[in-house]
Amino acid sequence: MSPRYTRLVDTLPATVPFVGPETQERARGAAFEARLGANENGFGPSPRAIEAMAKASGDQWMYGDPENHDLKQALALRLGVTPAHLIVGEGIDGLLGYLVRLLIEPGDAVVTSEGAYPTFNYHVAGFGGVLHKVPYLGDHEDPTALMHRAREVEAKLVYLANPDNPMGSWHGAEVIRGAIEQVPAGTLLALDEAYVEFAPEGTAPEIDPDDERVIRLRTFSKGYGLAGARVGYAVGAPGLIAAFDKVRNHFGMNRAAQIGALAALADEGHLAQTIAQVVAARARLNAIAAENGLRALPSATNFVTIDCGRDGDFARRVLAGVVKRGVFIRMPFVAPHDRCIRVSAGPEAQLAAFARVLPEALAEARQG
Repeated sequence: MSPRYTRLVDTLPATVPFVGPETQERARGAAFEARLGANENGFGPSPRAIEAMAKASGDQWMYGDPENHDLKQALALRLGVTPAHLIVGEGIDGLLGYLVRLLIEPGDAVVTSEGAYPTFNYHVAGFGGVLHKVPYLGDHEDPTALMHRAREVEAKLVYLANPDNPMGSWHGAEVIRGAIEQVPAGTLLALDEAYVEFAPEGTAPEIDPDDERVIRLRTFSKGYGLAGARVGYAVGAPGLIAAFDKVRNHFGMNRAAQIGALAALADEGHLAQTIAQVVAARARLNAIAAENGLRALPSATNFVTIDCGRDGDFARRVLAGVVKRGVFIRMPFVAPHDRCIRVSAGPEAQLAAFARVLPEALAEARQG
């Protein structure tokens, strides 16, 4: 006797967007020497956040505040919005799931870029939406093409990441403002700004928080080094934000994570230090690529995408060789970007491990 799954669930493949490094470690029977594949912040969270979470451990018998009141108040002050403009959730991934649940019914059109963040696609498929994909323009997402396609298919939702994962590219604020002006009536732009702390000044535009055409999503996973805590937030018009209360898990936020995020937000010095470390690590990865005859793409994120100079099959062999030698990295999934590998910024010891194994992996890949 099996459960009576919905017709939609019966049509879905048994897949997940990403295979975690822990799964790969179990399969290979050994831990990775360097963990440079998930765009985690290997430089770690603020010591103030660690201390605050440690102090909160004894109170873990209590649920977290279902309103996320203190964190929303602090974020509102930092961003110049009201708490009514903010929703806090279980990372951007959790918020994307809630957003898709709010908007998408079976058959509804959704637009994204071919090769963009696959977890968004996973949520859309899970609620029966129909994905319409547009190609990148070179190594950048193409906002104009996204909006054109949204008009064609009468999309309810469009996804755009700035800066972009997996290519590390970015658009300036004026391009994003132009994209918002092109959002069709009845369409919502989900603007994923997970990596915005690492981007050049002038990347994130000023957006009226009451603008009903866009919701911008941000996270404590990257710049603040709290990926394991799962804390993300979104800024949007109050009516849209209030609608999240209809579907969200009201006790989904971990109490210690709420406290840690609040402490991390207050430690501006640590964030500045982290950004400087990431900039240095990107330069180191650029040098490693050049030493091996490869080209590192410009990056506004905490990772560097490295062009291996051939096709996807060659890059997959390079990736397999690096992983086999104990360094966890990833790569874009879709051609022509699958000619690349993607390496997270991290401490020098981990980058040194990558530098050591990359020549061996390249030599092996060139032998076919």
